[in-house]
Amino acid sequence: MELKGKICLVTGGAKGIGKKIARAFLEKGAKVFIFDVNDKEGKNTEEDFKREFGKENILYLNTDITNSGDVAKSVSKILDNTKRIDILVNNAGITRDNLIMRMSLEDWKKVLEINLTGAFICAKSVVRSMIKNKAGKIINVSSIVGLHGNAGQCNYAASKAGLVGLTKSLAKELAAKNIQVNAVAPGYIDTDMTRRLPDKLKEKVLEFIPSGRLGTVEDVSRAILFLASDRSDYITGFVLNVDGGMGI
Repeated sequence: MELKGKICLVTGGAKGIGKKIARAFLEKGAKVFIFDVNDKEGKNTEEDFKREFGKENILYLNTDITNSGDVAKSVSKILDNTKRIDILVNNAGITRDNLIMRMSLEDWKKVLEINLTGAFICAKSVVRSMIKNKAGKIINVSSIVGLHGNAGQCNYAASKAGLVGLTKSLAKELAAKNIQVNAVAPGYIDTDMTRRLPDKLKEKVLEFIPSGRLGTVEDVSRAILFLASDRSDYITGFVLNVDGGMGI
């Protein structure tokens, strides 16, 4: 699953799953651009990857994906440098969990704005270049919660379900242009966020995972690497669950 010479854009790539995706792409020979609003994390990640993979292969751009003008400016910088974008991974996302009776309208809007509208803005900004080059791949990071729901996460679940609809609709729009649009739906992944969960809650979660363990960021990045590679050229509009069987 080589990506040698491919130009990849990863949103929310400064840490966590996004950083692991960026690393997986770099390891396969791609040139990677990272969008993030966490300037400290973004610069640290850029410097780490420059030392490991060479300064010509990684660039961090402080970009607010909810601001169409900001995204357009950053995408223009990439295209001025590379003339194309081959792969977009819409990974950036946040949570603002609460029961609906206590959830503020601000928290509802913020999650939808970043998780769903941000993905729309980024896809819209790169798709013209992909059509011009008659090739491209867009991969949206959804969630098992977007497929099955979860109490206390109405905003997050709605945003991730929206990504599924966006994925399938874009796939139909762009298939004839040789652009594949797919999504991954991670289950419970071992991250900083899940490590903060109480042990009793973790035990309860594990009861619903047939594989008997939480997923790893590597599990997610490998799935995305497959969808980014030419091995998935005849796959589009698909949602790949990375959940250890939780959604069965």
